[in-house]
Amino acid sequence: MDALTDPRLREAPATDTPDLIAPRKRRLRSRVLMAMLSLLVIAGVGATFWFRPAPTTTSGSGRSKMEAIPVLAAPAKKADVPIYLDGLGTVQAFQTVTVKPQVDGKLIEMRFTEGHDVKAGDVLAKIDPTIYQAALDQAVGKLEQDKATLANARVDLVRYQKLALTAYTTAQQADTQKALVAQLEAQTRQDQAQIDNAQAQLGYTTLIAPIDGRTGIRLVDAGNIVHASDATGIVVITTLKPISVVFTLPQQTLPQVARAMQQAATQGTKPTVLATNQNAGPGGGGAPLDRGTLTVLDNQVDPATGTIRLKATFPNPDLTLWPGGFVGVRLHVDTARGAITVPDAAVQRGPRGSYLYVIGDGDTVTRRDVTVGHEDAQYAIITDGLKEGEQVVTDGASRLNDGSKVRVTAPVAGNAAGPTPTAAPGAQRRPRAPQN
Repeated sequence: MDALTDPRLREAPATDTPDLIAPRKRRLRSRVLMAMLSLLVIAGVGATFWFRPAPTTTSGSGRSKMEAIPVLAAPAKKADVPIYLDGLGTVQAFQTVTVKPQVDGKLIEMRFTEGHDVKAGDVLAKIDPTIYQAALDQAVGKLEQDKATLANARVDLVRYQKLALTAYTTAQQADTQKALVAQLEAQTRQDQAQIDNAQAQLGYTTLIAPIDGRTGIRLVDAGNIVHASDATGIVVITTLKPISVVFTLPQQTLPQVARAMQQAATQGTKPTVLATNQNAGPGGGGAPLDRGTLTVLDNQVDPATGTIRLKATFPNPDLTLWPGGFVGVRLHVDTARGAITVPDAAVQRGPRGSYLYVIGDGDTVTRRDVTVGHEDAQYAIITDGLKEGEQVVTDGASRLNDGSKVRVTAPVAGNAAGPTPTAAPGAQRRPRAPQN
C-alpha cells in the first residue's frame, strides 16, 4: 500500500494552513522592526559623538590652554628672618612652698586671705603657745638655779685654792672643787641649750610666709588640732612673678639650642623665649603672652621620647601665665641675615624635592626647583633657585603646569597670601601631599 492509497494519509490535514502562516509572519515583521530601531539608535549615538566638537583642553585642569588661570602671587623678598623652634610647655611656679606646722597644737588664728599676695615674714597663722611658753619658762628657771649654784662653787674654789697654798687644806680638795665648777658650767650651757630649744618651739607656734608669693585655698580651718606630721599643711604659696615654663624639643634641635646658648653667653645674655597661646596654632598667632629667657637646658636626652627638656623664666607682669597651664613656646635660636623669603604656601613638594611656580613674561608660569633652607607656618627661606623680586604663585598651584597662563587676582579679605608681619617664623610646618 503506498501513500496515495493509504486512507490515513488522505484524511490528514495539510500543515501549512493560512491560520498558522499569519502569526509567523507577524512575529517576523516585529523582529525586523526591532532590529531596524536598534540600528537607528546606534547610528544616532555614534553621530552625536562623531559630530561633537573636539575638546580644547590640554590637561586635567579642564581649562583651555589659552585661558588664564586665576592665582594669588607674592614677590620674593630679602629680609632678616628670626628663626624659632616651637614646642609645647607647662607653666610652673617659680617657687612653691607648702606651709606646714612644725609643732603640735590647736590652730587658734588664721591671718591670711586666700588668693592674696604675701611677703616673706608675714604671719599666716598661730598655734596655741601655752605649753611651749611654759616649757621655756621652766628652762629659764633651771638656768637661773644652776647659775646660782655655779657662782657659789666658784667662790669655794677660790677659798680652797688659797688654803691649799698655805697647807690648811689638801690640794685634792681644791682640785675636786675645780671639777665641780666645771661640771656646773657645763650644766648652765645645757640649760641655755634647753632655753634655745624651747624658744624655737615657741616660735614655731607662729607660722610665717617663707617666700613672696600668692596664697592658695586654705587647707585647714582655725580650731583644728594640727600636727607636725600632717602631710597637707596649712596653705600653699606660689611665686608667680617671675614664673617658669618647662618645655620639650626634639633631640635633633640640640645643636641649634646649644649654639644659641653659647652665642648668647658671649654677649652676656640668654636666648629669648616667647610664650604664646597654645590654641593659636603654628607660629603663635598675634602678640605673645610674655617674653622671657632660656635658663636651663637639661643635662640628658629622654631616651623614651627622644626629646630634651628646657626651662624658661618669664617676668609675668600681667599674670598671663598661670601654674599648671599649657602654652606654646618659641625659642629664638638664630637670625638669617639677608635671606630670600617667600610665603610658606608657595613651596610645593614633588618627587624631585621642593619647587615653585614663578610668574614670568606674558603671565606664564615656570616650574622651578628650589632649595629650602628653613620654613615654618609663615615664611620659607630659599637658599638656591630664586632671586629677589620674582613673583611666585602662593595659591592655585595645584591647577598649574609648566607654561600655564595665569591671571593674578586680589586676595580675599582675611586670606591674603604672604607672610604676616606680626608673626615670627619657627612653627612646625604641616606636611603637604606630594605634587607631580
